[in-house]
Amino acid sequence: MPERGQRQITDTQFRDATLIWDFHRMGHERRPCSTAIGLGSHDLGVATATADLFWAGLFPVFVFSGGNSPTTRARFPRGEAVHYREHALRRGVPDEAILVETKAANTGQNITFSRRLLAEADIEVESLLLISKPYMERRAYATCRKLWPEVEVVCASEPLGLDDYIKSIGDERLVVDMLVGDLQRVIEYPKLGFAVEQDVPGDVYEAYERLVRAGFDSRLIST
Repeated sequence: MPERGQRQITDTQFRDATLIWDFHRMGHERRPCSTAIGLGSHDLGVATATADLFWAGLFPVFVFSGGNSPTTRARFPRGEAVHYREHALRRGVPDEAILVETKAANTGQNITFSRRLLAEADIEVESLLLISKPYMERRAYATCRKLWPEVEVVCASEPLGLDDYIKSIGDERLVVDMLVGDLQRVIEYPKLGFAVEQDVPGDVYEAYERLVRAGFDSRLIST
């Protein structure tokens, strides 16, 4: 990972990315919930955060949800949720505390399929700790509020700043692309019925537009 003076992006672009990063983080107070869902992705940090929050006593049982996608198949060939479970077990989480959902291919399916699995296990859910990548908190929240409106949602992720997250991924431009792509989804998905609408502050939207114009567009969807 380059040192600050050797960035792959300019200081202005890093400031814009930080604005978007901070917007994606919901800033929820972590508190005990009925259960949790660890949302599958390329980032094993989600499994780490889930295990840590379990050991903090915030929920007695939880779901790891996720099959495979083109961006995770090489990293997690047996499926995201399966690898997450194995990681949590290595961190001492008892197997009986983990439910595994292996079919979901997007965030909506993560929520829908996990909800079904929890119902089949006779687990009553009044509150839900939704654990994701740091820059996915807001999109996960908006999706859950759309698909499971009656449950109280608390969002959480690894407690990392943007610099540390970039170091954990090892690719600065890719991380900015992902931040931009997730913000586009926060903006566009309510129009498609996938999520509730979120108010995007003007400075965040302007930062997004500047980064798109600068070519940070590999994770954008067609609209």
